[in-house]
Amino acid sequence: GNDGLNTVIPLDGYPSYFNARSNIAIPEKKVLRVKGSDAIGFHPSMTGMQSLFNDGKLSVIQAVGYPNPNFSHFRATDIWMSASDANKVVNSGWSGRFLNEEYQNYPVGYPNQAWPDPPAIQIGSLASLVLQGPAVNMGMSISSTTFYNLVKGVQDPAPATRVGKELTYIRTVAQQTQQYSTSIKEAASKVTQQAPYPENNGLAEQLKIVARLIKGGLKTRVYLTTIGGFDTHSLQVAAADTTTGPHALLLKTLSDAIKGFMDDCQFLNIDRQVVGMTFSEFGRRIKSNSSLGTDHGAAAPMFVFGGMVQGGVVGKNPEILPSATVNDNIPYQYDFRSVYASILENWFCASNTTIESVLFRNFQSLPIIKGQACNPTTDDPNKDPSVNFVSNYPNPFSTSTKVTFNVKNGHVLIQVMDVQGKLIANLVDADFPDGTHSTSFDGSRIAAGVYYLRFQNGPYQQVKLILKVK
Repeated sequence: GNDGLNTVIPLDGYPSYFNARSNIAIPEKKVLRVKGSDAIGFHPSMTGMQSLFNDGKLSVIQAVGYPNPNFSHFRATDIWMSASDANKVVNSGWSGRFLNEEYQNYPVGYPNQAWPDPPAIQIGSLASLVLQGPAVNMGMSISSTTFYNLVKGVQDPAPATRVGKELTYIRTVAQQTQQYSTSIKEAASKVTQQAPYPENNGLAEQLKIVARLIKGGLKTRVYLTTIGGFDTHSLQVAAADTTTGPHALLLKTLSDAIKGFMDDCQFLNIDRQVVGMTFSEFGRRIKSNSSLGTDHGAAAPMFVFGGMVQGGVVGKNPEILPSATVNDNIPYQYDFRSVYASILENWFCASNTTIESVLFRNFQSLPIIKGQACNPTTDDPNKDPSVNFVSNYPNPFSTSTKVTFNVKNGHVLIQVMDVQGKLIANLVDADFPDGTHSTSFDGSRIAAGVYYLRFQNGPYQQVKLILKVK
């Protein structure tokens, strides 16, 4: 549940940002500026990611979320890992379903000559839902300790007790059933030198293993690493200096680890073979609380990094209202499944049929991968702030308003959401030809207040404020 507003600071709306969270706001003069944008800056502890952004190897995707956000850690995590709608429970992960398409009939007949290596690896003790396929988990888990013991041929000694004998037996069975241990060991043994990583950084240790295995030639398609501790309800910052505190340490750990990983990938000459993505189960509220913290919220930025990433910012800074309350959320600009779809389409070169099978329906493609891979969109069509894809009149309105929208031949989704992220209405969800079209929104039954009008048409999207009055 990372606080996105204190991670990517909206410099072009800084007064509103500061007004909403004056007790935890990052001082404007201490925000890390980034190349090519006067609108955003990074938290002062994120020098590593600032460097990657300035080098064109990091993309910021603004306000990523989904309709009707869930604020339970467990349910929200399931939604992000399964790529389900908020009101549907899916017992497989989006990555697991994709790998199931790639590795037909897995695990029967695997490993084989064509696919000698595990489909996915999670650095950790348990395989998560994101790697769960329709029938079996498509990933294997390996902890840092287990990995280095495997490479060195070392096994932690079992105690000379009855429990120790049982442990030895379990380890023997596990080793026999672990069909991929040999290929992992062979890949790791091919790499004897890596670039330095930050010390005392658990995430960096995980990513170091990933880089080593990729350089060693392992054909594994997906790796998953994790870092926790972002549930910052209180004491998110130090009262004496808001640039320090637990959240600053977490962001430094994340930033330094990713920078160390990318430096290592460049050292190993594999930086163009790797795309990395961060995700968190939700963001935080716009307004801070009185405990120097933030409560569970909705949309937040995502980061995509790698040698083939189209660096820069996708989307605009969220608009922060002067009247924002502790219940108000950032409206989502991009559905998180659009990020998944873009990586599937433009990095893994998956077909539209496969993508719709994996994500259950079609999502817009975002310009986050360079043009040499799978012919994706290479420029952000939403950069020009003067272009209006959607508008309404009258605004403010008392009962109903006419919504006019401009379409580039294709599917159009127009939604109305309240300030807490709840979906009020899907006004349009259909295919349209090129041209200008219109519909109407009957707001007679909703309370007076501020709402968001969200437009999506392929790669084009826009979020507008609309106002209902009595």
